[in-house]
Amino acid sequence: MDRTDEIRDYPELRAAACPFSPPPGYEELRERSAVTRVRMWDGSTPFLVTGYHEARAVLGDSRFSADGTHKGMPRFTKFEVPAEVFNLGRMDDPEHARIRRMLTAHFTIRRTEAMRPMIQGIVDGLLDRLIAEGPPADLVADFAFPLPSQVIAVMLGVSDADFAEFQRASQGVMDFTVSTEEMGAALGVMVDYVSRMCAAKRAAPGDDLLSRLIVDQELTGGLTQQQVVATALVLLLAGHETTANMIALSSVLLLRHPEQLARLRADPGLMPNAVDELLRYITIVQEGTGRVAAEDVEVGGVQIPAGEGLIINLPSANRDPHFADAHELDLGRPNAREHIGFGFGVHQCLGQTLARVELQIALETLLRRLPALRLEVPLDDLAFLYESMNFGVARVPVAW
Repeated sequence: MDRTDEIRDYPELRAAACPFSPPPGYEELRERSAVTRVRMWDGSTPFLVTGYHEARAVLGDSRFSADGTHKGMPRFTKFEVPAEVFNLGRMDDPEHARIRRMLTAHFTIRRTEAMRPMIQGIVDGLLDRLIAEGPPADLVADFAFPLPSQVIAVMLGVSDADFAEFQRASQGVMDFTVSTEEMGAALGVMVDYVSRMCAAKRAAPGDDLLSRLIVDQELTGGLTQQQVVATALVLLLAGHETTANMIALSSVLLLRHPEQLARLRADPGLMPNAVDELLRYITIVQEGTGRVAAEDVEVGGVQIPAGEGLIINLPSANRDPHFADAHELDLGRPNAREHIGFGFGVHQCLGQTLARVELQIALETLLRRLPALRLEVPLDDLAFLYESMNFGVARVPVAW
């Protein structure tokens, strides 16, 4: 059935009454039609995709473009993230595939698994300090945020002497409570820092991901200096804030579901599946993923004309009836791994294996070393980041 003439209001973001679930508006739209025209803040009327199978169909179809320069690409806010920050996710093949191939070898399962001792060492060091200082603590500032920051710093080859500056620059970019002007200024600081780091690697390459990009790609003409900087920013932003948010939110969610937490403590081997269920249940990319139809395509019984924009809402798709009792947290869910929290198709998250490993190690070690961990404030008092592109929480006061 073609419903292209019907326009619905774009649903609100998550609400304080139920922070871990997509707003009811998405479910209402999905039950009525998994593909619906909606009106955005700027008056544009893209199609909103809320069903699991329809979302996979769009994300896996090359007839839908990810190119951010398309006129029909949906805009979620007035703030325009500079193209050099998120360029890899806003490209189409063959250029997207060309640059992605340069990075794939650094994120294979084998290489990521080999990083476990390094990640475990960082986790233990953070918890040693947290425990030594005693409760209360902020799980975000003291654990969830610095972990992926230190991991990506090691991968990019940030020296110990430069780490403090790297931390300050990245913290400014990750503060989604600031104004758009402040965010733009923070991005400028981060671009400047990464540019200087690239210049240093160009002069004296090391054994790290950034040096290899410069030596193997930039100096051979595969990438420009600007593209190397942009790629480093993608790795920092895409793999840092999302993982930090997932560690913090997963910890809160487990503490709010004591029966699932007890199940996990009783069976530590459940952790890999538990992490995928947490990724499905929370799905932090809350504003959606944009696409533009390059030609007329039918999705879910709805005709999408060429040039029209689409928003794929991943949280709604991950609560689709494809997952039995989708609104229940089930750490043993048989098909948890089928979630699309990392996207789907050629643009799915490059660092998803690393994110899984970081989450597994962080949660296992946290729960083992702090068996009496508890929230110090009611859930309603937590500062959830409802307005940001990726769902998160600003602070998580805990004690033990």
